[in-house]
This record gives sequence, C-alpha cells and structure tokens, in this order.
Amino acid sequence: MSHQSEHTADEAAIQQLFQAQTDAWAAGDAKAYAALFTEDADYIAFDGVNQKGHAAIIASHKPLFEKYLKGSRLTGQLVDLNFLAPNVAMGHAIGSIIDAGRSTPKPERLSSQTLIAIKENGKWRFRAFHNTRVRPIGNGLRGLIPWVVADMAWGLLGPKS
Repeated sequence: MSHQSEHTADEAAIQQLFQAQTDAWAAGDAKAYAALFTEDADYIAFDGVNQKGHAAIIASHKPLFEKYLKGSRLTGQLVDLNFLAPNVAMGHAIGSIIDAGRSTPKPERLSSQTLIAIKENGKWRFRAFHNTRVRPIGNGLRGLIPWVVADMAWGLLGPKS
C-alpha cells in the first residue's frame, strides 16, 4: 500500500469501499454491489466482458447472486494502492470467490484485479474494475497445457463471428 501520509484518510476510505464490495457480494445484493461503482463504470469480469454502468452490473450480478453463485462470498485484499491524482487512485487486489458450503476458495478461482477509484463530492467509488484469473503460463507443460486446451475448446465451442 502507498504510505503517503497526506492520503491516509483516503486510503482508509478506499479500503472501506473494497470491504463494502465484499459485504454486498456476501449479502447477494446486486443493487448495493453496483452502487459502489460510478454510473459510467467499466466493470470487466473474469470472462473479459465489459459490464458498462450500474444497470449492466446489476443485470450480470443478479443471476449470479440468485442462482449460480448463491451463498458465495468474496475473499481478498488490496495489495497496492497509488494515487494518480488527488481524487484518483489505482489499486491492485488479489481475491477469490468462496462457494457456498466451503471454507476456502478453489485454487482455480484466484483472481488479480485492477481497480480505479475516484472521489466525487467527497465520496470514493470505483470507476473501473478489471478482474483476471491467475493462470501463469510458466512451469513447462504443466502450465502450458491448460492454456492450449482452453483455447482449443473456445475455438471449437465459443461463439462464431
């Protein structure tokens, strides 16, 4: 985390915003979750789809919270936070989803996120969120094979242009 003393209160506010994101997810509340983002937010999910703005964030998270990831919760932490301007901060986080009934996340759910927070009218909200699954390609064939298989499957079964 940044240790610039002039930003101590803002760092705490952004940490609270990050925690509120976790809390809204655990509550399964798509509207509360979306409210943590600006109206024009760019929310890029792990699958690469940009859910632009509140309505899209709500529409994509409502079925997750009601069906596919019902009862799940987020775990994670901001590992770096830098102020790009007095009212703009960029953070990096590592996190995961813990499925309902589990006490630990599945390793394949580990994600790295980049977040841009902006302060408007004295309140911090996220303007951009980019979530990427951690899939190192190193480790020889052990790391390469999942990438190749996933690309082949996507080529065969994914949408056609």
